[in-house]
Amino acid sequence: MGCRLRIFLTDEEKLTLEELRKAKDVPQRTKDRAQVLLLNARGLKNEEIAQGLNWAISTVRQTLHRWEKMGLAGLWDAPGRGGKPRYSEDDLEYLENCLFQEPHTYSSKQLAEKLGSERQVYLSADRLRRVLKERGKVINTRQKSRNNEV
Repeated sequence: MGCRLRIFLTDEEKLTLEELRKAKDVPQRTKDRAQVLLLNARGLKNEEIAQGLNWAISTVRQTLHRWEKMGLAGLWDAPGRGGKPRYSEDDLEYLENCLFQEPHTYSSKQLAEKLGSERQVYLSADRLRRVLKERGKVINTRQKSRNNEV
């Protein structure tokens, strides 16, 4: 077994980590990392911390090394995690303009095909429907056309 990795925290750092651990808008992984630091500073062994959190010991050590190297910023995930969007804000605005300016009503499949052929952005109809629904700006185009008739 190698030498024990132990950190020492100032009162200010302890307070910051406690607040971070209880914050509602912080990712759970970041809260867990703050907990690791607090437990290590209290004197728990890395093996005990890993067992308590159901983590690998190497993950606990990695968290401690990131703290020593990067400080508080080391608790958050590195940028670039996860898949990148295949579309831009301009692509979505283009579709919204098509929906509101053209008299034709589109299905999500037709919108996906239009986006692919005119902007070289390829999304499935289901994914495009979810993205537009999340934006909350697109209304049912059939409802729009009915309102114009009245």
